[in-house]
Amino acid sequence: MPQRILIVEDEEKLRRVIALHLESSGFETISAASAEEAARHPDADLVLTDLKLPGKDGLDLLDHLRAQNSRAPVIVMTAFGTVENAVHAMKAGAIDFLLKPFSLDHLSAVVSKALEVSDLRRENEELREELGARYRFANIVGHSAAMQDIFAQVARVAPTRATVLLAGESGVGKDLIARAIHHHSPRANKPFVKINCTAIPENLMESELFGYEKGAFTGASQSKPGKFEFADGGTVFLDEIGDVPASVQVKLLRVLQEREFERLGSNRTRHIDVRVIAATNVDLRAALEQGTFREDLYYRLNVVPLSIPPLRERKEDIPYLVDHLIAKLAPDLGSPVRAISPQALDRLMEYHWPGNVRELQNVLERSMVLCPANRLEAAGIRFDTSRRPAASGPVFLPDGMTLDELEQAIIREALRRADGNKSHAARMLGLTRNALRYRLSQMGIES
Repeated sequence: MPQRILIVEDEEKLRRVIALHLESSGFETISAASAEEAARHPDADLVLTDLKLPGKDGLDLLDHLRAQNSRAPVIVMTAFGTVENAVHAMKAGAIDFLLKPFSLDHLSAVVSKALEVSDLRRENEELREELGARYRFANIVGHSAAMQDIFAQVARVAPTRATVLLAGESGVGKDLIARAIHHHSPRANKPFVKINCTAIPENLMESELFGYEKGAFTGASQSKPGKFEFADGGTVFLDEIGDVPASVQVKLLRVLQEREFERLGSNRTRHIDVRVIAATNVDLRAALEQGTFREDLYYRLNVVPLSIPPLRERKEDIPYLVDHLIAKLAPDLGSPVRAISPQALDRLMEYHWPGNVRELQNVLERSMVLCPANRLEAAGIRFDTSRRPAASGPVFLPDGMTLDELEQAIIREALRRADGNKSHAARMLGLTRNALRYRLSQMGIES
């Protein structure tokens, strides 16, 4: 369907020439001799208007279009090519201007550019709406009383700038809750910067978070802002906050208290406006007792604590999650699966889900890929067979071994399986990196 261009020009001959040229380029045109007449055509894709018109002028028309929330880009034409006229028109919402007399080729170029910019803006708005819809509560599945309580707390805390500490096992959806808080806050149109504290090596964490100046260390050939600077005005999500080393904890505390910091290698204090949401899958209070996490930082983070329950404690959500995930995954996987049998759902309901919603999605994805039918049956549910079955009886210490000896043996085995990677070993043990480092120092293993 051709795009419609509204031409507002009181000089009939020029109006006709412009219309014929644009129609020859494949556009549909509507002509108006005044701003009052133009106001009767709100459905144009682009408005091309003279500034000097009988009665209301082009600036009045711009004000009218803005009041009507029109998305149509506006190009103004004027024979009075002063800077003041152009500035007034651009401030009023015009996207470009043409100085009379102009060539028809120049007209075509300006119109094409304006429509291209308009299309990009519209796509950007649609993308924002699409991304925003993902984090509406309706799209974070949780019909259980426990999740409804979480949603109620999110609705209360989102409009504030209060710091939030999300606690919960891996895979429960802390990332989605953090983004929902941001999306429902006054900062929704500002950056949301997620920082996975476990994924950043300890020796790089300070420079990654707060940036560095040229020459701050070997290889720093130019200055670089940190993630906090990128998030200015928005939200920083610190995932796995328990893995932040002590030296960086001091800087985080200062950001929370004073809203200021210095880049690595700089004495210049920078002020910043960010909201902090932190998340952890371990008990930070244990880290406090071990001395691996600062008590003052903990209380600064724990202003509004939200504890997200594991999936095994809200199994009534599983049928809704399954329906949501099947609808979401089927198009991406090219799977014919559109439903699940009651027997298959029973199998999912009976499972204990140590990996929570993330594991449920993984199991469904695997099962759907291998299912040739449009309904997933019980026999087609593919659990992770590499998981060791739970012990059949009560767990107790092996004969002749103390609790300390058993703990040390488990830690050494985790390090062996992780090939010496302490971050990986800590995740296997359900500890923070700092908590594992503390235990290793107690064992006399420093590195």
